[in-house]
Amino acid sequence: MRDNRKEVDVLVIGGGATGMGIAWDACLRGLSVALVEARDLGQGTSGRYHGLLHSGGRYVISDPVSAADCAAENKILRRIAPGTIEDTEGFFVSAPGDPEDFPDRWLEACRKTGVWAREISLGEALRREPALSPRIQRAFQVLDGALDSFDLLHTLKAAILREGGQVYLRHSVHSLIRAEGAVLGAEVRDDCGGEDFQIIARSTINAAGPWAAEIAQMADITIPLALGKGVMVAMASRLIHTVLNRCKPPGDGDIIVPVGTVMVLGTSDVHVKGPEDRSIQAWEVDMLMEEGERMIPSLRSHRALRAWAGIRPLYQPPTQEDETRELPRAHVILDHAEAGAAGLISVFGGKLTTFRLMAQETLDVVAPKLNCQSVCSTAETPLTGEGRAYYALPARLEGIEHRHPSTSPPDLVCECELVTRAELESALDRLGCQELDTLRRELRIGMGPCQAGFCGYRTAGIVHQKFKDAPADGGLEAFLEERWRGNRPVAWGQTLRQMAFTRRIYLELMHLQALEREVE
Repeated sequence: MRDNRKEVDVLVIGGGATGMGIAWDACLRGLSVALVEARDLGQGTSGRYHGLLHSGGRYVISDPVSAADCAAENKILRRIAPGTIEDTEGFFVSAPGDPEDFPDRWLEACRKTGVWAREISLGEALRREPALSPRIQRAFQVLDGALDSFDLLHTLKAAILREGGQVYLRHSVHSLIRAEGAVLGAEVRDDCGGEDFQIIARSTINAAGPWAAEIAQMADITIPLALGKGVMVAMASRLIHTVLNRCKPPGDGDIIVPVGTVMVLGTSDVHVKGPEDRSIQAWEVDMLMEEGERMIPSLRSHRALRAWAGIRPLYQPPTQEDETRELPRAHVILDHAEAGAAGLISVFGGKLTTFRLMAQETLDVVAPKLNCQSVCSTAETPLTGEGRAYYALPARLEGIEHRHPSTSPPDLVCECELVTRAELESALDRLGCQELDTLRRELRIGMGPCQAGFCGYRTAGIVHQKFKDAPADGGLEAFLEERWRGNRPVAWGQTLRQMAFTRRIYLELMHLQALEREVE
């Protein structure tokens, strides 16, 4: 039985990069902190993006403030969290039909915003990326990279806990505590244990991303939030090792990011009404494939692995009714004191690349209210004290192939991502969580070409053995339903054949009923 009342300086609502960054910054300033997340880390926007560490190049004309922020934060993140980043670099390329005057205007805007860029020859671009279309007309090199958001969030959590902060996952806020025009904290429910308790806070920070409007509404506050849905497609083959961007005004389907063992086509931008509206339409997948072919002509000869959608929370001024594609990506910090909710701050917008800056500016608003004189130190404080390297499949393969001759071959659970039983059991002990989707975010179980076709039931079996209170199927049915949602939108050709094969495995060999039901 836990205490039903806790008191802290700062309560953070939301376990994405913004919320975790705020909690980390607050801890380093000497404030007591509790963070509450209704699900798991990265279940919102942070875990549903294309994996890009922005150079800033994408926004130098359309949103120069965001471009400059990304350029500065890119350098800082490479220094404080190198274990979460793969230094792919990036190309901006002009394809036939793209505006001919745009590259020169874009290059000048890069200089003005501090975004490093240089033009390279077409020969150099094609030598580095042979799959790139020979029809490109100009190419520019930038400092893009691939940023693993799950690694980043796990690293932030570890840093918060080291500094004495508290992180409550699978804990939902069901009301804010209010008195005399102020927000004093929140009523929180443990969604696993079923217990309710209060967190009393001198400052409550709403960093709930797409759900920020719902949290603010608990204090009768309406925030100008617009939600933009972005669909992405992961290809089973990593055909490039450099981020590819179209050198034209930002639009749908104009970026391809190599991430881990795959590459990601992104993205659409469709205004939606709710934070859970992540449905994927056939035209969105078709559009991404068609636009991707303009940079990689051989794209359709390779297999699409899965599709997913994320929701961008964007600031929409009351006087502006543009579609979400036209809205700025810069972040917004709102102090609700004048609206009758003193002690409540909302922060939203921005990019994952700028999460640290968003946290710094939020705490710069909050700290004086708490008589905290400490300044931000996150730009100088390394996050990855363990010295972890960015996840790369070859590194796991090398560790297996070059083990000591006297060592027995490891027991592989996942052949696609080379996850061993020892790694899986270690993660189960460390996380204390039996959800297979959590293990996916930690180890990439089920993210390889087979999409849990073989590793899913093995993992479920180990979970069932290890936890007495595990579901009878080890959580396999829930995991497969979640993975199936991303497979269905790209179900054609070889992908459809593999889905049919996987379905027969689970229906006929495992007698699992999940795949007999329609999955939306």
